[in-house]
Amino acid sequence: MATTSAGLLLYRSTTDGGIEVLIGHMGGPFWARKDEGAWTVLKGELETGEEPRAAALREAAEELGLPLPAPSSPDVDLGEVRQKSGKRVLAWAREWPSPWPDLDTARSNTVEIEWPPRSGRRIEVPEIDRVAWFGPDDARRLVVSAQAALVDRLEAALGR
Repeated sequence: MATTSAGLLLYRSTTDGGIEVLIGHMGGPFWARKDEGAWTVLKGELETGEEPRAAALREAAEELGLPLPAPSSPDVDLGEVRQKSGKRVLAWAREWPSPWPDLDTARSNTVEIEWPPRSGRRIEVPEIDRVAWFGPDDARRLVVSAQAALVDRLEAALGR
């Protein structure tokens, strides 16, 4: 059965009237040397009985390791995408007003994985090994392919 994740796409306005979005590079040795398709909206699986938007906020805070900005307006519902793996991702967007966080202080939670695969050896890795702001075109190129639609929907919702 496919799992369901919820995520938050944080964005900021740029001086030229555009936006940048904050995405995370997936952690661990499998993703270490990959770039395109190795970035993601800050997201994670829902806990039993958890409301999806609450899960999105919890997961974004855990993966960023920084307090989230208080909403200055209602979060934008970006709907659902389905990744190639079958995983459903429900997402919202929130503006991060100035001042912006020092991303060098971001520290993701960790997860235990088997590495190398089928070796029986377990290692602990950060879920997200780094985060960065990207313009929409770069973000669409870098994120897991299905998540590019979330960037499109954010731009449409903002009229950009």
